[in-house]
Amino acid sequence: MSIYLILDNDVHDPEVYGRYKAAVKPMVEAAGGEYLTRDGKIDVLVGDWNPGRVVIFKWPSRAALEAFMASEDYKPWKALRESVTTTKTLVCVEGVDHKE
Repeated sequence: MSIYLILDNDVHDPEVYGRYKAAVKPMVEAAGGEYLTRDGKIDVLVGDWNPGRVVIFKWPSRAALEAFMASEDYKPWKALRESVTTTKTLVCVEGVDHKE
């Protein structure tokens, strides 16, 4: 079953973060992940959510996401991302099983 990862973070160093984005995008795609939104315009329609930078990914399964997050190739990039951003929210949501 597909899952969706929703990330809301604040970027403190856009130049370094740009290097992260360029390096990680092909890694995500090679691992089966897909960017659904990245740096898009945000309009909060209801509520008091004050998002920073929102990224939504689609992954083929929770196992695929976990394998990517634990991969040796991604670890240094994760550390870099964590050094130049503050993650406000990170949510994993199961997709709809269309077989039901």
